[in-house]
Amino acid sequence: MSISTAPAIVVITGAAGQIGYSLTPLVAKGLMLGPNQDVILHLLEVTPVLPALNAIAMELQDCAYPLVKGVVCTDDPNVAFKDADYVLFVGAFPRKDGMERKDLIEKNAQIFSGQGKILDRLAKKTVKVVVVGNPANTNCLITMKHAPSIPKENFSALTRLDHNRAVGQLAAKCGKSAGSVKNPIIWGNHSSTQYADARFATIDNEPVPKLIDNQYLQGEFISTIQQRGAAVIKARGTSSALSAANAIIDHMRDWVLGTPSGTWVSMGVPSSCHYGITDDLIFSFPVTTKDGHITVVPNLELDEFAKSKLETTKQELLQEKKIAFALVGLTE
Repeated sequence: MSISTAPAIVVITGAAGQIGYSLTPLVAKGLMLGPNQDVILHLLEVTPVLPALNAIAMELQDCAYPLVKGVVCTDDPNVAFKDADYVLFVGAFPRKDGMERKDLIEKNAQIFSGQGKILDRLAKKTVKVVVVGNPANTNCLITMKHAPSIPKENFSALTRLDHNRAVGQLAAKCGKSAGSVKNPIIWGNHSSTQYADARFATIDNEPVPKLIDNQYLQGEFISTIQQRGAAVIKARGTSSALSAANAIIDHMRDWVLGTPSGTWVSMGVPSSCHYGITDDLIFSFPVTTKDGHITVVPNLELDEFAKSKLETTKQELLQEKKIAFALVGLTE
């Protein structure tokens, strides 16, 4: 896809957090949009964190990135989303001790409905959006529903981190490098119900099911990907940041610049009768991208095991949707 020579306005919400701190230099170096695309960074944070955000702006200046043509630090979404070309919704209300997932959905439904309305009013209609803050799929759906003038296909939720985790686990299992692994799939929600599917993956062009036993692929492999975030938190005392930032870059780069021939990736995108997911959900599918457009990979066979996994994650998303829609006054 050709990239405009005008600077692209890239919005990062929650920019002073750990993911934002890891993500911002990657965008500034051109790893997201390519080495010839200038950027203007709009960094959004809550008011108490503005001093830390301003420190990031100081560091960006000290890095002297040639592609960065401006940095705007703000606590006002009206400023941040103005004329946005790309929005990376990293910020969200964090899950705290004692909170149920329902509580998290309710907190974030209010936040993302408000931000969706501002996005609808001020961003370019060609804006591309990825939602990272959890629950990412449902937060994305709420944002999309409150931005009706922006095409639905311009909204996505991040499951590339889970996809990359699947690549890493398959590579390690076979003693290979990550670069030798292609085409695992993450189906459904970015949660512990997601289905990591290696049935169509290859390692050095050899089908994974011929290299790794089915017991592992239907058991430990799936649970490891589902619980990887929790394992990182247990190991380092806080959630994934470096790998999340890297996945955001991978997600947006492939969306904008295209996936390599013969390769698909996983993205949470609006469901549209793909693989029996007919409900109005943000659901992770295998996709290819070209010229900025996302296409769900068609006609992959779903065995009974896969169908049951897709149904489980679909039901969770429907429950999340019901809670969130009721809170913000949307009808299902």
